[in-house]
Amino acid sequence: MERLQKIIAGSGICSRRRAEELILEGKVAVNGRIITELGFKADPEDEITVEGRPVRKEEKVVYLLNKPKNVISSVSDDKGRKTVVDLIDSPYRIFPIGRLDFDSSGLLLLSNDGELMQKIIHPKYEVEKTYEVTIDGLIRQDEIEQLCKGVIVDDYITSPAQVKLIRKNENRYTSFLEVTIHEGKNREIRKMFESIGYTVIKLHRISEAGIELGNLKSGEYRLLKPYEIKKLKQYLNNADR
Repeated sequence: MERLQKIIAGSGICSRRRAEELILEGKVAVNGRIITELGFKADPEDEITVEGRPVRKEEKVVYLLNKPKNVISSVSDDKGRKTVVDLIDSPYRIFPIGRLDFDSSGLLLLSNDGELMQKIIHPKYEVEKTYEVTIDGLIRQDEIEQLCKGVIVDDYITSPAQVKLIRKNENRYTSFLEVTIHEGKNREIRKMFESIGYTVIKLHRISEAGIELGNLKSGEYRLLKPYEIKKLKQYLNNADR
């Protein structure tokens, strides 16, 4: 017997948190009976439905996508813009794990494993994300050190980041850096640089939770290999200690 929300999340329909919300909203039934208790346990072989749709176990998969710019990190978009799910031909109902801004590119993971998704996006795991960042202007070393220590963004101070200058282009008046963060709040890296007077021209994610983008071209995707799934889960287990 398992908690009902765990069974639902394990089916790939949604995250465990969303499953709990659906239970509280009275949208989940077990063997025809509406369940509204979060502590309710069921047998995975029971007839479980969510909003009338049967819950079935399916193979857990994780896709690695090189998201192009101007694509929404969502399942659908009310403005009719292309989404990351539109780019992947999959027999599974997958969801993006976290997000990349509309005008950012690079590594994005998508999955039908609700429990894994929840761990990757939960702040307590402090999942590392590394980006290639191009800014306008020639950044100084003291400003890099300031970013590393944390800067004021909106109403909070960012957590310490790893910021490495790769090169400066004096002709184009730009700087190219590699930035690793553990928070990933909305447009955080762009705001970090704005706080010290720079505008981000290009933002491209190259790794997350130990998974590397590699040589995937823009718009290309692939399934994570078994050893990569194992590596990802080990990373999260270590972060949970």
